Amino acid sequence: MNKKKLSVTLIVLGFIVFQFTFNTQAQDIANNQTINNSNTQNNLSALNKHVFNPLPYAYDALEPYIDKQTMEIHYSKHHKAYYDNFMNAIKGTEMETMDITEIFKNISKYPVAVRNNSGGYYNHTFFWEGMKPKSDIMPNSKLTEAITKTFSSFEEFKKQFSEAGKTRFGSGWAWLSIDNEGNMFIYSTPNQDNPLMDISEKKGIPLLALDVWEHAYYLKYQNKRADYIEAFWNVVNWAEVSKRYENALKSLDSR
Repeated sequence: MNKKKLSVTLIVLGFIVFQFTFNTQAQDIANNQTINNSNTQNNLSALNKHVFNPLPYAYDALEPYIDKQTMEIHYSKHHKAYYDNFMNAIKGTEMETMDITEIFKNISKYPVAVRNNSGGYYNHTFFWEGMKPKSDIMPNSKLTEAITKTFSSFEEFKKQFSEAGKTRFGSGWAWLSIDNEGNMFIYSTPNQDNPLMDISEKKGIPLLALDVWEHAYYLKYQNKRADYIEAFWNVVNWAEVSKRYENALKSLDSR
């Protein structure tokens, strides 16, 4: 009888040990799987550092100032081509996981294909987000005050910004930016350059951008760039520009 009890006890103990070992191994596998999944997710996030965002409104949303056909071609053909070419240019390099602003800081060290296409990719995204249907007439009070202080009046600012776009020879961009001291300035860049690039004569944090490449306006305005620029003021997303200004000031304060 004692032998039977001993046998039963040993069997029970053996089962308990087996169950504990099994559960421990299962938990280890689950933990490793979680770590692997996390690492995979991190790798995917790194690979998806540069994404082609959807247009923030419909192609016809900025009518009658910017027409539907121009928006569709501009976004789905020109902008998409810059993005695709940029991704091909950085494939297999450290730039795949770098923030684009970090790339711009050393753009002079990279091939011209990276300079042209990273600029085209970033500038257009910035441009789309800086516009919206039914634009506010003015930015918030803080930005309006800063603009007035710098350019003497809001109308004078618009005049100078428009002139930068009108007088940009060939293709390029007009920019409102702030420099490292927080001072506003208006500047135009050729091709797909921008003030964040180390090759830019005037460097700063962009607040507002205007694309003056002919593909941005030719279908509707033909050679009348000035008319296109005048129409642009009806679709400026001043809420976004004001937010950019606030964020730019914070980034300068945190240095």
